[in-house]
Amino acid sequence: MSTMQTGSYRRQRDHFEPQDIDPQEQRRLRGLLEQIDYSAFIANREVLAQMVPGLDPSAFQRLAVMTATARGKWVSEGLRQSESGAPATPDQIARLTAARAAYEELAEVYEGLRRMVERGYITLR
Repeated sequence: MSTMQTGSYRRQRDHFEPQDIDPQEQRRLRGLLEQIDYSAFIANREVLAQMVPGLDPSAFQRLAVMTATARGKWVSEGLRQSESGAPATPDQIARLTAARAAYEELAEVYEGLRRMVERGYITLR
């Protein structure tokens, strides 16, 4: 089973890849898989265009600024906690964890949105 690296985690690919079938059967199977992939493309394009209407470059800029701000809050919280030199309390760790989670989620949204545009699921105005 192969893996593919995404922004912050590895996702397992579980597609069956036959190795020892005859060439005619391989072509038929590839054609079928292309139809399946095209169906997924059309579904993504139709659904996402409705859910993310009116996307323009300024939306990416706003999301990038929000993500950068969340990253800055996470890092500054860690630095602030380190100033005392004392071991971190559970409350401090919880705040740091929440700040990191916010940054990581926003970064994944940005990457996901970028992939949607790259794959042609949604278009920019």
